[in-house]
Amino acid sequence: MAYWLFKSEVSTWSWDQQVAKGDVGEEWDGVRNYQARNFMRDMNIGDLGFFYHSQKEKEIVGIVEVIAESHQDSTTDDERWDCVDIKAVRPLKNPVTLAMCKEDPRLKDMVLVNNSRLSVQPVTEEEWGIVLSLSGDTD
Repeated sequence: MAYWLFKSEVSTWSWDQQVAKGDVGEEWDGVRNYQARNFMRDMNIGDLGFFYHSQKEKEIVGIVEVIAESHQDSTTDDERWDCVDIKAVRPLKNPVTLAMCKEDPRLKDMVLVNNSRLSVQPVTEEEWGIVLSLSGDTD
């Protein structure tokens, strides 16, 4: 299993909207960055990701699961752009802010800390565990 982070502006697509989609989930569409698209092409069903509210909030708020591998993004006819489908798994016990990640020396190499603009990014297994512990999650 691999771990990822999906970023969205609350005004565009929020955690609450993701949760409301239930088990059918939603396409993670609209990504127009080659590196982020390539990360989605590397994803497998069952991979887990953090759901991150960007812009004003700048915090990881929940866990999502990849439920459909990379396929054509339905929001464009341009064949260069793919997306995956994700569903909400559960909220984090407590949100983990970008500031918390930047302050923790164990996360100094995390993509979020070093390239916070990338909308889809990998998370190492170690980083996954650290973020969960910062949230107060024991699972």
